[in-house]
Amino acid sequence: MSAIERATIVAAARKWIGTPYRHQASLLHVGCDCLGLVRGVWREILGEEPEAPPPYASDWAEASGAESLQRAAERHFRRIDAADFCAGDVLLFRFLDHLPAKHLGIATDADHLVHAHDGACVAEAPLTPQWRKRIVAAYTFPGVID
Repeated sequence: MSAIERATIVAAARKWIGTPYRHQASLLHVGCDCLGLVRGVWREILGEEPEAPPPYASDWAEASGAESLQRAAERHFRRIDAADFCAGDVLLFRFLDHLPAKHLGIATDADHLVHAHDGACVAEAPLTPQWRKRIVAAYTFPGVID
């Protein structure tokens, strides 16, 4: 595996800005959800995805109660302390304390992320205090050099 610079990840994530939200999709400029965004960036910087996600409903976290997204992230990324994330790292969010984490974004710097969410196109948004308090884990792509 070759070394990957953080700026390469950020540039790949920013290419997705403006892509419409489409549940379970992962096609640049066509549609994606938050997982599809991360999958698309993975393909650009690392190649083939390590596993295909199973079909999932939009309420999968509420229905299953399983930490499926977090377990998948732990299989394929290097976990880091959430307080120490850098540009190019993947952030995992939990919206409600009693439910599994179900949202991902890619940090573009210490104060912004690129993410996809229902009802909007992929955007680069500020990591406001409301977003920061929902971060439950952070991950580095394999092969990232610091």
